[in-house]
Amino acid sequence: MPGESKNFSLKVEVPRKANKGTYNFKVLAKELAELPLSITVSEQDTYQTEFTTKQPNMQGNSKTNFQFNASLRNRTAEQQVYALTADAPRGWNVVFKISGRQVSSALVEPGATETVSIEMTPPATVSTGTYKIPVKAATLQTAAEIELEAVIIGSYQLELTTLRGLLSRDITAGETKRLDLLVKNEGSGELKDIQLSAGRLADWEVSFEPATIERLNAGESTEVKAIVKASKKALPGDYVVKMEAKNPEANASAEFRMTVKTSALWGWLGLLIIVLVLGGLFWLFRKYGRR
Repeated sequence: MPGESKNFSLKVEVPRKANKGTYNFKVLAKELAELPLSITVSEQDTYQTEFTTKQPNMQGNSKTNFQFNASLRNRTAEQQVYALTADAPRGWNVVFKISGRQVSSALVEPGATETVSIEMTPPATVSTGTYKIPVKAATLQTAAEIELEAVIIGSYQLELTTLRGLLSRDITAGETKRLDLLVKNEGSGELKDIQLSAGRLADWEVSFEPATIERLNAGESTEVKAIVKASKKALPGDYVVKMEAKNPEANASAEFRMTVKTSALWGWLGLLIIVLVLGGLFWLFRKYGRR
């Protein structure tokens, strides 16, 4: 009607094969008026996907949780749902996360970019070396792949125990005992120059044969003698001797309970004193008992 106005919307679909450039249009109202429009196509529909990361290489040991951040860009003209997969070696665990949530796929709008976190955990028994792991984002129409690299330099772990697993021994004050220890390399990397030492107890002496282990390969163990000499003044009871094996990469400790017992000599001396006392009493009764 005269003096009235109406709103309307115009939907323009751009052909997938449209070249880059500016396209001019006119909206006509029955030759009464016209509205000039222009649409600029800034990028052609390549139906491509970009999957990139700024840090494709990381280094750690068998206990490291490798975390990579990747950018997934949808360069197509349609919304895409990408399936996320990784071709990891057996035993490796790979988890994809978007905004902190674990996912197996990513929905990306046309022209948009999604940040994908990729977490990789190696098996505990993994060997040292370089592992290349392809990661793929794919739909039925398009796909992209990146290759991530995890370098395992080895884990370092020591264990200190005895051949039988017993951590207690009896000892007499002033006596020397030899303990059979076992030092194990429980990690996946070689250990060198492992030093053995013991905590101090007043007037006690502890030494080792050998005092240094020059080399211990992954998974190997070696025997060590600990020579413990109790103090001559040690009273009967339990004493804790802390022993340690360590180098710059790893360390292990164990506490040994040494139970000090009274010397048998003192027992015989006590028995002799009792016999002498009883003998003396018997002699006194024999000599003076009838008076």
